[in-house]
Amino acid sequence: MSRSSRRRPVPPPPARPRRPRALSRLAGVALLVTGLVGGSAAVAVAAPPSATGRAAAEPPPQTTPGPCAYTETPDEPPARPVPLPPDPRRTPDHGTVRVTLRTNHGPIGLTLDRGQAPCTVQSFLHLARHRFYDRTPCHRLTAYPTLSVLQCGDPSGTGEGGPGYRYADELPTGLPPAPTDPTGERRLYARGLLAMANAGPDTNGSQFFLVYADSALRPNYTVFGEVDAAGLATLDRIAAGGIAPTPEDPAPVDGAPALPVEIRRAVRGR
Repeated sequence: MSRSSRRRPVPPPPARPRRPRALSRLAGVALLVTGLVGGSAAVAVAAPPSATGRAAAEPPPQTTPGPCAYTETPDEPPARPVPLPPDPRRTPDHGTVRVTLRTNHGPIGLTLDRGQAPCTVQSFLHLARHRFYDRTPCHRLTAYPTLSVLQCGDPSGTGEGGPGYRYADELPTGLPPAPTDPTGERRLYARGLLAMANAGPDTNGSQFFLVYADSALRPNYTVFGEVDAAGLATLDRIAAGGIAPTPEDPAPVDGAPALPVEIRRAVRGR
């Protein structure tokens, strides 16, 4: 999916393609494809080299030298200034790390699993350390029968923002088939999973989603941790508030939470 498509988690009915929006990075419901990601943007066409041989080419995006290969995205500048993550040759790939999202509705405790997704955990901790997630909204809530997630991680609150870099997928391989999908293509993203939203293959950035009810998605979203019991209680309160109505849709199942959600701090530990 192009950078002008939204981040999606799970797609509902086909929706406008956009890039880093909450549901645009997920793709189980057409909207997630536009929702877990999001944002439409004009595509610039590079000018041909001049007659004198000068090419108006910019230097290639910087990429870290380690195994995670975090790569700058000049066409998608960071929503909040942050450097590229560290990328050591031996990326920590075992053990878990606790992170707490302190929100205006209560804490959401996360257990990040390095064994499942070492590069994703490394990036998430880097962003938390640089306070990238502090004072940021969770811009998307979905309530489809097969997609129930809260999407966060964009300081701009538009669903189109990111950290100014991308990195490769670390896709799950052991998710069971979704019982609601007779085709067998979708997998069960169970209540309590923590996963990355994206705008297509290998476009992970900062947006992530929290699954508050069992959801059916193609296994195209990196799972990198779980939400604890207190965090699920917080998610349930947010979900119970519903989705904010709009003039076009008085009873939406995908959109901004009716109860605005803000991550006040993302801190390592409990």
